[in-house]
Amino acid sequence: MDQPSPISRRNLILGAAAFGVPAVLAGCGSDAPSPTGQGGGGLGTVTIGSNASDEIPKKTLDTVVKGFTQATTRINTVDHNTFQENINRYLRGTPEDVFTWFAGYRMQFFAEQGLAVDISDVWQEIGGDYTQAFKDQSTGVDGKQYFVPFTYYPWAVFYRKSLWQERGYEPPATLDEFTALARKMKADGIVPIAFADKDGWPAMGTFDILNMRINGYDFHISLMAGKESWTDPRVRQVFDTWRGADGVPPAGRAGPYVAGGRAVAGTEEDRDVPARDVRRPAVPRGRPGRPGLLHLPRDQPGVRHRLDRRPPIDGYMISAKAKNVAGAKALIKHFAQASSQNVATKLDPGTLAASSKADTSGYSALQKRGAELVSKATHIAQFLDRDTRPDFASTVMIPSLQTFVGEPNEIDPLLAAIEKQKANIFR
Repeated sequence: MDQPSPISRRNLILGAAAFGVPAVLAGCGSDAPSPTGQGGGGLGTVTIGSNASDEIPKKTLDTVVKGFTQATTRINTVDHNTFQENINRYLRGTPEDVFTWFAGYRMQFFAEQGLAVDISDVWQEIGGDYTQAFKDQSTGVDGKQYFVPFTYYPWAVFYRKSLWQERGYEPPATLDEFTALARKMKADGIVPIAFADKDGWPAMGTFDILNMRINGYDFHISLMAGKESWTDPRVRQVFDTWRGADGVPPAGRAGPYVAGGRAVAGTEEDRDVPARDVRRPAVPRGRPGRPGLLHLPRDQPGVRHRLDRRPPIDGYMISAKAKNVAGAKALIKHFAQASSQNVATKLDPGTLAASSKADTSGYSALQKRGAELVSKATHIAQFLDRDTRPDFASTVMIPSLQTFVGEPNEIDPLLAAIEKQKANIFR
């Protein structure tokens, strides 16, 4: 019998790392700044603050930067959490010219404070390589662009094809079928929905997906911006639906697994679960008034907000205190090139290229499916902690969602507590 093995901790950390905020504190890096580019061009030296402290992302950045010949480059690599905790102070201090960051609200947060360079002129050159959804995620509240997308990966529900064939399970087409399947799995001694939530990020991702499926993109983004009440009945419906889906932490044999693409893409290398055996299930379709739980692979009648996606987008910005703006703009144009992103997706198969001109012929079946889904998106959301204030995400939402997972029947007091804390933070 084909016994499914658990996804390795290393790959879960890879997925989690993408949710942390880049950490680029001069003098606090895990590596001393070192020349990496071939250099010799007429644009001097460009410095890069990088959060790519894990082995694969670090190698990816080093390799891509070596292909940039218009200037000499120096990378200062810092641990993810260190960067996340100190980014505001860093950008107000002595930042590098270019720094790794995330699209969406977190980009807008620093752009509004005047801590990033307007790169709308760069977008006039590279805009044709990106979909409108990616451009929207790179645009500040003032309508100007401050961010260049590099790679991303979609969040979804994954399952072991061999396990489902063994048990005779069929991908559900409706929410009711999804619920019935979960009950069947539970009766068979299999965890219906699994995610490891020690650090809080899987629960955030699950909430995001449910909220957009049920209430739509606009409400989700407004809620993340502190403009909606957490005691709103629409939010209550999200938690009711989540509780009804019977999601619990992984324990032994599991059915669907809630995760990001980076968390499962490396499983073949680690010999835990062959990558070819990992699948995204057909997404439950909704009916009028009751949308499906997950992202839809195609338009379906009666389903609202059917093309909203939530792939976390990693990329680059230029700090307002950059000493070499011309060189920095040349470098981020290099990052925007499909050829650069092709290098990244080859070295890190858990990611997808943000450029619509990237070569996808070498993608795995999992990568191709992810690219197909996101290419059709009319809106793209980030991860909860990227779509809202960092302090609200870390001090309020992570512990609150972990409390819910442990005590799913205490919804109203939990939402009241979230709303009270939100009011103190979003003033």
